Amino acid sequence: MSMLIIGIAGGSGSGKTTVVRQIIRRLPRDSVSVMPQDSYYYDHGDLSQEEKAEINFDHPSSIEFSLMARHIRELGQGSNIEMPIYSYITCSRAPETTPVLPRKVLIVEGILIFTSELVRNLCQIKIFVDAPADERLIRIINRDTRQRGRSYDEAIRHYEQFVKPMHEQFIEPTKQFADIIIPQGGQNDVAIDILASRILMNIRL
Repeated sequence: MSMLIIGIAGGSGSGKTTVVRQIIRRLPRDSVSVMPQDSYYYDHGDLSQEEKAEINFDHPSSIEFSLMARHIRELGQGSNIEMPIYSYITCSRAPETTPVLPRKVLIVEGILIFTSELVRNLCQIKIFVDAPADERLIRIINRDTRQRGRSYDEAIRHYEQFVKPMHEQFIEPTKQFADIIIPQGGQNDVAIDILASRILMNIRL
């Protein structure tokens, strides 16, 4: 089957998930499958709580990109895949998996996806979602305290120790690979409309 593969990267808290949601809303029903990078973190369920607190989720080595690339290729060949389910609370993969079906569009989404040449080269359209650092920090704190079991102080420490330096070292430089840069994150309706129109045109050819 012919599948359009779209990569959506950008800093933590930049609004990638909102952009993905907005694109899906503008496309035909059941035409899009989504592959979040967060599903492909390595399993660290055997570590102690202290060791888990030191995991650097913002470093490229934390992601099993080889499995991610294999799954993208299998979807592109028309096969179903079983995508891992990862928990930030336990730092492990669940025994269960999520079935993903091949569809006209596959959106691969995550902060580090363009750091992997394997994954990057499979993406036919590469998008970088941009947002000011202070806005991203607010979203990161809200997400970490509400969804990832961190206290406010832990969220700040995690940002200073991992998120900010890794963003500057690995994520921001991948902006150079983007075909399209969307400023203002998920609030940029004009850019999302243009992008969705381009995707529609591609899948109707």
